[in-house]
Amino acid sequence: MVMKAKLLDTLTIRQLVDGYRDSGDNGVVAFGGKLNVRPAFQREFIYTPDKRDMVMKSVYDDLPLNVMYWSKNPDGTFEIIDGQQRTISICQFITNDDGYGNPIAINFDGRRTQTFTQLSPDKQKQILDEYKLQVYVCDGNEDEKLEWFHTINIAGEQMTEQELLNADYTGTWLTSAKAFFSKKDNNPALNYRYFDNDRKHSIIAINSEAANRQALLNLVLGWIIETNPTQYPEIKNYMSIHRADETADELINYYKSVVDWVHDVFGETYYNEMRGLPWGTLYNKYGYRKYDTSVMRRAVAGLMADEEIQNKRGIFEFVFDNDKKHLNLRQFDNATKRTIYQKQGGICPYCENTENENKVWKFEEMDGDHIIPWSQGGKTVPENCQMLCRHHNRKKSDD
Repeated sequence: MVMKAKLLDTLTIRQLVDGYRDSGDNGVVAFGGKLNVRPAFQREFIYTPDKRDMVMKSVYDDLPLNVMYWSKNPDGTFEIIDGQQRTISICQFITNDDGYGNPIAINFDGRRTQTFTQLSPDKQKQILDEYKLQVYVCDGNEDEKLEWFHTINIAGEQMTEQELLNADYTGTWLTSAKAFFSKKDNNPALNYRYFDNDRKHSIIAINSEAANRQALLNLVLGWIIETNPTQYPEIKNYMSIHRADETADELINYYKSVVDWVHDVFGETYYNEMRGLPWGTLYNKYGYRKYDTSVMRRAVAGLMADEEIQNKRGIFEFVFDNDKKHLNLRQFDNATKRTIYQKQGGICPYCENTENENKVWKFEEMDGDHIIPWSQGGKTVPENCQMLCRHHNRKKSDD
């Protein structure tokens, strides 16, 4: 893979700040409106005032900043790969607005703080027109640019895998998806109704901070590509195909269908163990079936009360496939097994009428087994324990 990048011949701060606009959740632009500094609904990671001031002190003293990287879009616009915080720091100082309408004054000379407009005209001109920013522009296909994002991200502020994908597949679809899945406050996806008549709970184990870093978007994308792995072997394939869609309604409606399905199957009783389960994967596997919901709900309630089940979270998959591996059923402790081993004299009762009928097995060669299995109401108590050789214990488990 050949990655192409070239250094801009000249980029002044005046050129960078031209057209600078911070629209909050709707994104940040600069460079005459052609530079996408922060896409809509992307995490708003801004330098602390101390770091912001250090950026501007470097500019004030004509010291070089680290190289910044942009990517070039087919329509001639640009997006920042690396340098978002430095760009916003510069633009905020020059426009005298910290993003919340507050002025920015910095102590440059050790005597007093000054806003940009309070600097001398010569100093303002020096900063705006004589200070040169170093910017490399990556110009290539989507895979090449994504490789750049990964490479540059190694040394910079670490981005999540989804943020790297977002940087490469920006567009109308992504803006719509972020508006629903990635808002830090009052997140529509996390607020989507679930369970209990008087209270709403979330079955998604992601808080608003994590959603803001695109974790929820990544989770749901991972679920939806399972529905068509041939067309969407990876998340990037889904994002590439839908990049120019006007909305992300397909993904949003899929997510709502998952939540609604869980509610329809399990009803108004909410269990804490439901939070964070792979509901999309379960929906993809079992959502097409018809269920007697009253039977499902009674089964869950009974299993929740069963002390033999150590993994209560596994109940919600068990009621679909009846595989006990989800439940982590209680096992006999060593003290009980040794007591039963001594009573049996190391003899496996299932070896009767075999060549090992009178064989004395070592303790380590035997397993504790429920005489009456859990599925028939058997409990993990000494009276229900027998020691079987490994061969017969496996055979009984397979039967």
